[in-house]
Amino acid sequence: MTTALIAEDEPILAATLAAALQRQWPGLSIVANCANGIDALQQALALQPEVLFLDIKMPGKSGLDVAAELADAWPGPAPFPQVVFVTAYDEFAVQAFDREAADYVLKPVSDERLGRTVARLQQRLQDKPAGGAAALEVLAGQLRALGVPMAAPPAQRLTVIRAAVGNQVRMVPVEDVVYFEAADKYVNVVTADCELLIRMSLKELLPQLDEQLFWQVHRGTIVNSSCVLSALREEGGKLSLALRSRAEKLRVSPLYAHLFRQM
Repeated sequence: MTTALIAEDEPILAATLAAALQRQWPGLSIVANCANGIDALQQALALQPEVLFLDIKMPGKSGLDVAAELADAWPGPAPFPQVVFVTAYDEFAVQAFDREAADYVLKPVSDERLGRTVARLQQRLQDKPAGGAAALEVLAGQLRALGVPMAAPPAQRLTVIRAAVGNQVRMVPVEDVVYFEAADKYVNVVTADCELLIRMSLKELLPQLDEQLFWQVHRGTIVNSSCVLSALREEGGKLSLALRSRAEKLRVSPLYAHLFRQM
């Protein structure tokens, strides 16, 4: 039996979608019905359903954010789930869905449109696991096209990082930074020979960096591209970076894997 998760903050719409799916797909088991994006993310990681129906606009996290974070955090060994976005707004539906990694249905859900979606899902599930990695890569492209993560407004470029160390303020030229890593309410600034904390979010920092030099490679990581030695595709299709001056490797989210395709 195929398993599915529904994430929809309006109970009547969630019940309507569940009932329509039971009519169209008797072999589908709905293992979770979530009223917000945070719960949907947690339940998806815990239950690893084969299909996700994600409302675009939800409390906590949007459906787009849930899909993006799942792409970063999906643990396996189950293939990444098939994704269907549910939206009341046509502007979301007409963008980025020419390729078939993710599908969409409009509210109110019609049996005719849902029937086409169910047929596509059944075919894709039958074709797995060969298409799993490719489907995730295409989904990542669709999420980028839909604006996840959202581009930040331009800001004045940083040239020096000022970080407190005891009763001193350490001045680090920004080009000496190997990578930045999110750490709760701080950012860990990693150079070739030290690590420093600054009180700033990664989202605030990113628009202040030279985008030609510093690349976001994960929701929690920005790397100095000149410090990347190589990109390695590991078992299961995951991508990691080897660095010139640090022993650790950095994981690359599927959302940013396109940065390391062969030129």
